[in-house]
Amino acid sequence: MSKLHVIRTLLLDVKKIVTRLKAEGHTLTDTHRKVHRPWGWYDSIDAGDRFQVKRIVVKPGASLSLQRHHHRAEHWVVVSGTAEITNGDKVLLLSENESTYIPLGHVHRLSNPGKMPLEIIEVQSGSYLGEDDIVRFEDTYGRAPAGG
Repeated sequence: MSKLHVIRTLLLDVKKIVTRLKAEGHTLTDTHRKVHRPWGWYDSIDAGDRFQVKRIVVKPGASLSLQRHHHRAEHWVVVSGTAEITNGDKVLLLSENESTYIPLGHVHRLSNPGKMPLEIIEVQSGSYLGEDDIVRFEDTYGRAPAGG
């Protein structure tokens, strides 16, 4: 059997697997677990009807947008690095094994003031957990509407 024939056979097998996953309603064929952003990346570890768990890694010196959610609250636990967290009108500096709770509707931001990557675990809970439930007020990467 030639190498080309083996490759074609493997590609057909992959196509069959993808077709079956789609037929069974798996989202793996449309979205990736690990999502890259200008500030770093996140990996959706687990999700249910009213919760989602993400591993978030923020590059040194980077920040997520100053934002609010209408349908979810968040719990953040620092795994490694140092987190500067804006939570409402408070600014916190958290280290490994420290955590904070972001209530639904609170304006918040996650920043990495350190020289090493910041890693946190985020637990979201609420009635809707879609990525479009973000109102941005400030964003280093131009994703906030003009005028805040």
